[in-house]
Amino acid sequence: MSSENADAGHEHEESSVWDVVVVGAGPAGASAAYAAAVAGRRVLLLEKAELPRYKTCGGGIIGYSRDSLPPGFELPLQDRIHAVTFSLNGRLARTRRSRRMLFGLINRPEFDAGLVQEAQKAGAELRTGATVSRVEQHGAAVPDRRTVAVVLSGGETVLARAVVGADGSAGRIGAHVGVKLDQVDLGLEAEIPVPQTVAEDWAGRVLIDWGPMPGSYGWVFPKGDTLTVGVISARGDGGGTKRYLEDFVARLGLAGFEPKISSGHLTRCRSDDSPLSRGRVLVCGDAAGLLEPWTREGISFALRSGRLAGEWAVRVAESHDAVDARRQALNYAFAIKAGLGVEMSVGRRMLKLFERRPGVLHAVLTGFRPAWNAFAGITRGTTSLAELVRSHPLAQRALSVMDRK
Repeated sequence: MSSENADAGHEHEESSVWDVVVVGAGPAGASAAYAAAVAGRRVLLLEKAELPRYKTCGGGIIGYSRDSLPPGFELPLQDRIHAVTFSLNGRLARTRRSRRMLFGLINRPEFDAGLVQEAQKAGAELRTGATVSRVEQHGAAVPDRRTVAVVLSGGETVLARAVVGADGSAGRIGAHVGVKLDQVDLGLEAEIPVPQTVAEDWAGRVLIDWGPMPGSYGWVFPKGDTLTVGVISARGDGGGTKRYLEDFVARLGLAGFEPKISSGHLTRCRSDDSPLSRGRVLVCGDAAGLLEPWTREGISFALRSGRLAGEWAVRVAESHDAVDARRQALNYAFAIKAGLGVEMSVGRRMLKLFERRPGVLHAVLTGFRPAWNAFAGITRGTTSLAELVRSHPLAQRALSVMDRK
């Protein structure tokens, strides 16, 4: 082959390999695709479903989520929350109010689709109806050590210099990386259409109910003429969780309204020693088990980890050998652990405190203004659980006492 033909063959080979392939088009995957595309790389975003699609999720957008969105992104808010009613398994209800917005509420189908559109505007290519069956970094499907093969269910192979897994906690990419999970919770949710008079009563206000099972709680999130009502508790007592939701709905006077959607899902938190990469494959969001262990809030963790995964995937794609690729993957893991990992560690300790003393937590939030101000700061994104614990010696001592029990 002449040198000219060899060069042409090499260019054709390079053009058939994507710089970054992202698997999963939720908030984590869309954020990763956006970050890599903005850096000028060839990015393919794979999603097994057709968009938009429903996801079981309360849809709360706290300050950290808002601050992690692409510049100029218009949030499709269904409501702006200025008040929170707290109750202890239906008792001792008290409402706290704020002049400033605490957080916003969205529906996931529109929110996710909007994030994907931002990734496409940045240059990423989207393929829906694409189910990944496995990922290979060695073997006949892999032409060289700089390439990862993403094999689709129909047999097609997509080649990439780096892969980002954002396909959920039960996805293929997390299994390939070897993600380990140490907290699994069951969430049940109903989307309940209500008359205008009922909707007006809830406008601008959410309910958080500390539940009857250790670590459980319920919520009511208003979204126009629909209330998102849900509960979550540790996996293992599905019957008890279902009864909690039924009792919760009845107690609220909503049992006579037919839900348009009833759904359930498992949330999974990573263990401290769980890997975040394998070779040229990174994981983020639910696929990495990244979410806040106490509240099980996952959107902000998905957006933040997705952005980091996209940025570091670009560096992995540029690596010319396994040593450099490994170095970049370790840098990604360090960035995750230094930020989100610290927040998860504090969240685990808060969950332990909440499991043992829900009444104390309720009394403090409803009767101690600094605690309410801290809650408001977390929802607005002006502080975090980790920052609060670091800056308040009393909180440090309280958590230390609970750690010893």
